[in-house]
Amino acid sequence: MAASAQMMSEADQIKTFKEFLVQYNKLSELCFNDCIHDFTSRNLRSTEDKCTINCMEKYLRTNQRVSQRFHEFQMIANENMIALAQKSGNPS
Repeated sequence: MAASAQMMSEADQIKTFKEFLVQYNKLSELCFNDCIHDFTSRNLRSTEDKCTINCMEKYLRTNQRVSQRFHEFQMIANENMIALAQKSGNPS
C-alpha cells in the first residue's frame, strides 16, 4: 500500500513537472516572439532584454491573478453548495 502511495506521489510529481514545463515553454515562446526581432547579433539588446523581463513579469502576474480569482470563485461556489444543502436539509 505504501509503495502504491509512493508511486502515485511520483506520478503526481512528474505530471506537475510536465505542466510546469509546458507553461515555461509557452512563456518562453510568447516573450521570444514578442520581443526578439534582431538576429544579427549573439547578444540581447537592452530593449530586448527589458521587453522579455516585462513580458515575463506581466505573464506571471496575470497568471497569479487568474489563479487567485479562480480560487475565490471556487470558495463562493463551495459556500453556495453548502448553503443549498443546509437549506434543503441534506447535511454534507
